Amino acid sequence: MLEGVNITKHFGGLTALKNVNFNIKKGEILGLIGPNGAGKTTLFNIISGVIKPTAGTIKFQDIDITGQPPHKICKMGIARTFQIVQPFLNMSVLENVMVGLLYGRRSMSILEARKEALNILEFLGIKEKSMIPAGKLTLIERRILELARALATDPQLILLDEVLAGLNPSETMKAINIVKKLRDEHGITIFWIEHVMRAIMTAADRIIVLHYGEKIAEGTPREVAGNLKVIEAYLGRKYVS
Repeated sequence: MLEGVNITKHFGGLTALKNVNFNIKKGEILGLIGPNGAGKTTLFNIISGVIKPTAGTIKFQDIDITGQPPHKICKMGIARTFQIVQPFLNMSVLENVMVGLLYGRRSMSILEARKEALNILEFLGIKEKSMIPAGKLTLIERRILELARALATDPQLILLDEVLAGLNPSETMKAINIVKKLRDEHGITIFWIEHVMRAIMTAADRIIVLHYGEKIAEGTPREVAGNLKVIEAYLGRKYVS
């Protein structure tokens, strides 16, 4: 469904990504992990069109989307969330989701968008918050709203950027279950950056590991967890036996 070939990004003298190759299959949950500064969000920014790569190619369903602007990539079927959620604080939860519907892949009226927004909020379990201003939501509710806005664009693929950040254990399990529902009940493919290792090891089918902008490992959660390069990147050389 999505393929990156030799993705490289320079910011002046800093190399944020170097010859990164990846692919993700339809219906898969692919995890993307690595220490802070590894280049994970930079890769998402390139996929979603926020920035252009210095070199390399991104293909979505065999179509070259490299360097396309974010609104065109969204219309093609790729949505994303952000580490720092930024809803329209003075608008209601319902109105926030309606924006995604009205500017997403489908064409619909205001009335149709309102009805579909309520369906999305019900699916994600926050329909009772629909008329509350987004600024009054808790962190977990804002993260669910972020997912709702992405889902509203009618994506085939969602890029999730640390949706579990700042959540307590029970909220984390709730968010993991929602991500699985997106794949299992909506058929949406997931590419997921996450620092909560227990969560990503449980939910992902495969995992890619970045370190200093380079891919150092790829495989099943079990394979990645036992990879010596990954252990060294996270814990240091003294923990490598």
